[in-house]
Amino acid sequence: MATRILVIEDNAANMELMTYLLRAFGYATLQARDGKEGLETAQRERPDLIVCDVQLPVMNGYELAQRIKADPILRDIPLVAVTAYAMVDDRQKTLAAGFDGYLTKPIAPETFVRQIEAFMHAGLRVTSALPPSEATAPSRSASESGHTILVVDDKQVNLDFAVSLLRPSGYRVVTAKGMQEALALARRAPPELILSDVCMSDGSGYDFISEVKADPKLRSIPFVFVTSTMSTEGDRKKGLQLGAARFIFRPIEPKALLDEITACLRKPGKS
Repeated sequence: MATRILVIEDNAANMELMTYLLRAFGYATLQARDGKEGLETAQRERPDLIVCDVQLPVMNGYELAQRIKADPILRDIPLVAVTAYAMVDDRQKTLAAGFDGYLTKPIAPETFVRQIEAFMHAGLRVTSALPPSEATAPSRSASESGHTILVVDDKQVNLDFAVSLLRPSGYRVVTAKGMQEALALARRAPPELILSDVCMSDGSGYDFISEVKADPKLRSIPFVFVTSTMSTEGDRKKGLQLGAARFIFRPIEPKALLDEITACLRKPGKS
């Protein structure tokens, strides 16, 4: 059974980013939008770890921490504060309230999961099952090459995750939120690989790949679709027929995605 992490956060964007990162690394997540709901969820589900904002509606994080640590059933669950308040007194206050750890916002996507894992029992850590070189990096030759990857997605959370995964693995990452921006970036400085969603605000990924493959300077660049919205074999077939090297459905394990990228970059001719 996957390690379960309860995320208590009232900001939708922060919730989405944290849960996305945790799920991408193989953790199951539970969500609560205020302190009262968080306490009830913890009592009902007994998660393996709790990540909690401090400034919450209904019941703030300090009261929530005190109640969790006063509960004989819940008190041993690691409780980590994630807050925008970063003064020395704030840190001491959170630890005094019962939090086991303290992270500041904005979180760093490239280190967030590792930071959370530091508060877990070793047996519950997902990424510890792999040596660091296998869990976070592609082959040595790919990492050292400094390949540039253009990542195109209209959701910031997806861009943040790509950056957090690819940069520590030795890649240079350029991001764009739409087709026109991506085309301009690619034509100005062609990347070694393009990683793109299908749905965009100013055209589809299918339109984008058609433009790329029609440009003599860009057509040989490996093009990889990664999407959660276009999920049928028909969608996949269409993408491949347009020239994509891969059509990947989310969710995908980080190491599996890195392996696919490495394979595309090594492919002779990069078509």
